[in-house]
Amino acid sequence: MAPRTEARRMGVLAALAVLAALIVVHEGGHFFAATWQGIRVSSFSIGFGPVLLQRQRRGVQFALRAIPMGGFVAFPDDDPEGDIAPDDPDLLSNRPAHQRALVIAAGVLANLLFAWLVLFSQTLIYGIPDGINTGAGVMITHISAGQRAASAGLRSGERVLAINGVPLGQGEEAVHRFVAAVQQGAGETLLLRLEGAEGERSLELVPAEANGVGRIGAQLQPFGSRRYRRRSNAGAWIAQANSGFWQITSQTLAGYGALLTSFAETAPQVGGPVKIVELGANLARQGSDSLFLFTALISINLAVLNALPLPALDGGQMLLLLLEALRGKPLPEAFTEGVTRTGFALLLGLIAVLVVKDTSQLSVVRQLLGN
Repeated sequence: MAPRTEARRMGVLAALAVLAALIVVHEGGHFFAATWQGIRVSSFSIGFGPVLLQRQRRGVQFALRAIPMGGFVAFPDDDPEGDIAPDDPDLLSNRPAHQRALVIAAGVLANLLFAWLVLFSQTLIYGIPDGINTGAGVMITHISAGQRAASAGLRSGERVLAINGVPLGQGEEAVHRFVAAVQQGAGETLLLRLEGAEGERSLELVPAEANGVGRIGAQLQPFGSRRYRRRSNAGAWIAQANSGFWQITSQTLAGYGALLTSFAETAPQVGGPVKIVELGANLARQGSDSLFLFTALISINLAVLNALPLPALDGGQMLLLLLEALRGKPLPEAFTEGVTRTGFALLLGLIAVLVVKDTSQLSVVRQLLGN
């Protein structure tokens, strides 16, 4: 197997391992919060659908299922044919609202805590970030669907070495030269020399014009490896982890805010599981320190996503619990089941759409289709 292909395969496996770990962390938060309070749990599952592997321990089914799109913790309350009395005080539905709220919120809290620990571990292992050891060119980190970069066939993870035969150079100066060429080249053909997982290639790209400035719909950064400086001060490690955590969290919240306020413009940029794996694979090939950052980024995104007040997500369950508290008595069972099932179906539908959308944009699929 060629070194580039092997590196790409290992990057994909690393990204998949990170996603699997984050699902375990999230569902583990729910599981721990329930069992710590003595609440009965019937199953802990990674994935959905038919069971592939399972093990029974202390009355709990631990299962790996066929559809790797998340996971869940199930409670005896959800099994109408179970042999546990409906008035059992250890059923989740019979516990006070604050205990149920903790179980619901624990998944989000677990992902946030895990993200901070990952950033702290990165600082502990590598040190405090201190710039970049630059190499030639500019790294493409993200391609927006439906924009000129995507239609021309530019791929995230590739390095742009030269434009129209002129080398870009290194570092931030290379980024400035690339941006200037794009902004000044609206409607003109730019010949890019690229290097990626399949080696070097050339690509013609015509920037679109927007308010008199060229745009291609791509995010980039200087090519190179991060440079770190060692510090033995635990306070500096904590401060760095806090800084990274709040920076990623604020940017994530801003991204979701932009999606809500400017849906038509930002929706085409939304990616699903396949796109996340592709991003993670690209970062993994840049070095293990980038994989730490990817893990924290996705963990925080998973926390924010699950906190949204949408059916089938943790935020939606919390909203139902709040309505129950305001009402002073349980919500009708038919209503809660209907909301949950509808939300779950919509969530699976959205995941399926994103998977198809992401997959259609991957370079390997474009090659198979002859595009």
